[in-house]
Amino acid sequence: MGTCPIRCRSNRTILENSAEPVTSADEDSIIVSLCDYPSFGRTELTMCIGEQLTVLSDDGDFMIVRSTTTGHESYVPTNYTAKVTHRWLFAGISRYKATELLMQPANPNGAFLIRESETNRDCYSLSVLRRTNSSYQDCVKHYRISYLQNGWVYISPGLTFPSLHHLVEHYSESADGLCARLTRPCFIQGFDNARDARPIPITVRRPTINWKDISRCGKSGNSLVSEGLREAITSYLQMTEGNDHSWDT
Repeated sequence: MGTCPIRCRSNRTILENSAEPVTSADEDSIIVSLCDYPSFGRTELTMCIGEQLTVLSDDGDFMIVRSTTTGHESYVPTNYTAKVTHRWLFAGISRYKATELLMQPANPNGAFLIRESETNRDCYSLSVLRRTNSSYQDCVKHYRISYLQNGWVYISPGLTFPSLHHLVEHYSESADGLCARLTRPCFIQGFDNARDARPIPITVRRPTINWKDISRCGKSGNSLVSEGLREAITSYLQMTEGNDHSWDT
């Protein structure tokens, strides 16, 4: 099994009493609160779980953030927040925290996020909300996303994808063994509220590869796939035969 690319955390310059947000080199990322703060009672909240935060300064261990909900500023530990890229990839959060975020009322059935696996650092986990009519039956299912040596990813070994984006696209079109079809990324207050008025983009279906069809086609002599690749595919299918989608992590 291959390994995920090494993730590095950069140290940003401390901007004391900064009035302007700290800019990030990663323009596709946002910062999200992982808890209500402060957590003790009888005190007005300065930030709420699952909301987008504006970072005013960051010294690595602590940061000054402004709440998009309350407008208040707070000096909080960095681990009270999470960096989110591609809208659904949450860095450094636990299985418990993923469940807590997805169980928020604004999330519909099929809401999801992807996080680093706690049990295997070389893998990711897909967390999916299964919401029912009876709220006590609501649950979040977790599926391990593993890597092949060539960098492709999969939940079920019989269905592989060249990237996490392709995996999300596929399961957004069909549950295909998951507890629910992926409907939308985990709700982020402040971020999603500003975009609710925008038209929903049309999903364009991309062709997927059915390895069994390629293997069968090769036997008839009509395939453009090389003989060596057909043999590799056949061996792979034999090794993964009998596996299903029930990998839970």
